[in-house]
Amino acid sequence: MCILNKFYNFNFFFWATECIIRMLNLNQPVNATGTANEEVYKILIYDKFCQNILSPLIHVKDLRKHGVTLYFLIDKDRKPVHDVPAVYFVQPSQVNVQRIVADASRALYDSFHLNFSSSIPRPLLEDLASGTLNSESIDKISKVHDQYLEFVTLEDNLFSLAQKSCYVQLNDPSAGDREIEEIVEKVASGLFCVLATLAVVPLIRCPRGGPAEMVASVLDQKLRDHLLSKNNLFTEGGGFASSFQRPVLCIFDRNFELSVGIQHDFRYRPLVHDVLGLRLNRLSVPGEKGGMRSYELDSADPFWVANGSLEFPEVAVEIETQLNKYKKDVDEVNRRTGGTDGAEFDGTDLIGNTKHLMNAVNSLPELTERKQVIDKHTNIATVLLGEIKERSLDSYAKKENDMMVRGGIDRNELLGVLRGKGTKMDKLRFAIIYLICSESINPSEVEAIEAALRESEVDPCAFQYVKKMKSLNVSLASANSASRSNIVDWAEKLYGQSISAVTAGVKNLLSSDRQLALTRTVEALMEGRPNPDVDSYLVFDPRAPKSGTSSSHLKGPFKEAIVFMIGGGNYMEYGSLQEFAQRQQPVKHVIYGTTEILTGMEFVEQLTVLGQKMGLGSTVAPPAPTP
Repeated sequence: MCILNKFYNFNFFFWATECIIRMLNLNQPVNATGTANEEVYKILIYDKFCQNILSPLIHVKDLRKHGVTLYFLIDKDRKPVHDVPAVYFVQPSQVNVQRIVADASRALYDSFHLNFSSSIPRPLLEDLASGTLNSESIDKISKVHDQYLEFVTLEDNLFSLAQKSCYVQLNDPSAGDREIEEIVEKVASGLFCVLATLAVVPLIRCPRGGPAEMVASVLDQKLRDHLLSKNNLFTEGGGFASSFQRPVLCIFDRNFELSVGIQHDFRYRPLVHDVLGLRLNRLSVPGEKGGMRSYELDSADPFWVANGSLEFPEVAVEIETQLNKYKKDVDEVNRRTGGTDGAEFDGTDLIGNTKHLMNAVNSLPELTERKQVIDKHTNIATVLLGEIKERSLDSYAKKENDMMVRGGIDRNELLGVLRGKGTKMDKLRFAIIYLICSESINPSEVEAIEAALRESEVDPCAFQYVKKMKSLNVSLASANSASRSNIVDWAEKLYGQSISAVTAGVKNLLSSDRQLALTRTVEALMEGRPNPDVDSYLVFDPRAPKSGTSSSHLKGPFKEAIVFMIGGGNYMEYGSLQEFAQRQQPVKHVIYGTTEILTGMEFVEQLTVLGQKMGLGSTVAPPAPTP
């Protein structure tokens, strides 16, 4: 694990990248250029999970910079490469340990530098030791490191634990205590890795009851146990606590604000993710001349960073503005060098005096890069526009927002949407948003909605699941008093309570500036002052005695926060939190993380699975007979 002096920098992407670079340089200190003082050529071996960790953080060209000449997946057949060290970056699993022992016994590489994404359990470490000892290859193992990097870092302030179907697992009516505890333990372990990378021990806040409290409690105990050791991962990070205020970690679960996981959003970043399937900062779209074009959308793309939170029409205007500015700059260079106005700038028509010629040559890389960014976003926006028109996505986003504010929609307008444009999933998501937004449900309206869904051959299972959970309408008190030993009863009551809590205050879900309930709650928690909305939230301080969780520990206002959503997050929440942080004076810093980043479709698919587990119907209208 790379422990660095991090108290002056809360940029999560930066520190995750630093840890990877240090690992690639055989865990040796790196110099100011980001490389080791002595260059060593090496081979990188990783598993699929760790490949996803590496992918957004470091590009192939950067691997060469750090001496990595070859890289392979661990489960692929590999030939020996003698006199070269190998860096392994894998999860601590039985399969991976067995493969490492097999590689060492075959002497595939000169030496083995083993890096596990999280702390390797003692039984596996013993298997590694006995396996290499028995095959007389233990001398091949140079070092074993726990890197505490069991998460995927997507942007400066965005991460995912990449734990799939967590929402289904936590809300499965057939799940037993042990299954729930295993999931909670896994989530808490992932969060521990995040805090270890930042080298901070935060104050933890969460709502009472449900997965958020369970994760917070387990994480609190993990931190307390770890802090007992003298040389712990947070020793050097103590500068953060002593020089600056500690951050607050706010933990929620998806039921806190269910609608955000389902609704359509018309801003650029969420739209690209939801419609085009952005994954690990990459996506593929049809190119202008046929075939598929792959693009990277990350912090190295200035247009993406600057305009990701804008509504789509504003993005289209900005692309046009950037293109016109580019053309103007090209014309200016051509004018100064005697070129042709309006000519595409390719560096071949540069004549004129030497000074202007040199300036033009120096501006060529910057102009070329600008043109590539403009072309990329022009192509993405063109594909998006086609989807928007075909599916009326602008109409879905507007009508859903209207429902959020007004708490409902005219029945004819509702049925018109369900019988109009859009995919089956668009219609199902719209129907579920209506169900969540309506403070009271008319049975005849619900029947009409289900009939309209069946007409469009939409599986209403997810809709029926939310309807059933909402019908439970259990009060907050009874949800909290639910027997923890009866996990099925607890899960149903928890979910029913959460849905009713959302619907009761639906008109306040989006205020006039469209601030999400999550963002407003985080704002209240960061202020650290008495507030009826968050006064009931639990407080865990791993650095304080267990008995002391009084208001004396709420030393706000907080400058930094880590917001974590259990059960699936999205770019809509991420964008809302970043806008809030940037609006503050002085600017605050908010990192957003989740068990997994989900599109609206992916989240509704999890609701469908839960509906099927509860035995809800999935009948659709039979296809019309062919003449």
